[in-house]
Amino acid sequence: MDKKMRRQEKAILQEETLEVLDKAEYGVLSTISADNTPYGVPMNFARIGDSIYFHCAKEGHRIENIAGNKNVCLNVVDSVVLMPKDFNTQYRSVTAFGAISIVEDKEEKKRGIQAIADKLSPEFKKEGLEYIERAFDAMHVLRMDVTKMTGKATRG
Repeated sequence: MDKKMRRQEKAILQEETLEVLDKAEYGVLSTISADNTPYGVPMNFARIGDSIYFHCAKEGHRIENIAGNKNVCLNVVDSVVLMPKDFNTQYRSVTAFGAISIVEDKEEKKRGIQAIADKLSPEFKKEGLEYIERAFDAMHVLRMDVTKMTGKATRG
């Protein structure tokens, strides 16, 4: 079932695909429920190497889904510009597939949540560290190990 992207002329190089991941503010993480219903939720994230880190509450639908099925998909879109005259939209997007797990190692958990804080609030490093210390035990950090990723763009 490893299909090629239908619109190959829109494919972007790996370097630009990683740039989209590193710049985008959020993506939609999709998990699979026990009854095979998809569940997508917008989430902040940060990439470290071939892994993508998220943070979330310790309970909820997403955590239940991950416990039953580790397969996930992340969709990210950035650089959106509507082109009404052309009935089109300019954008860059990434679709990543992989397996997700709850990070149990405290050092890795700290690295993951710190990467998210650094990405989203780089000018508040001290406050971010203080927040992480306060909230650390009340949150999960999730790691998505990417197995396949494609990027595409429509340019104006």
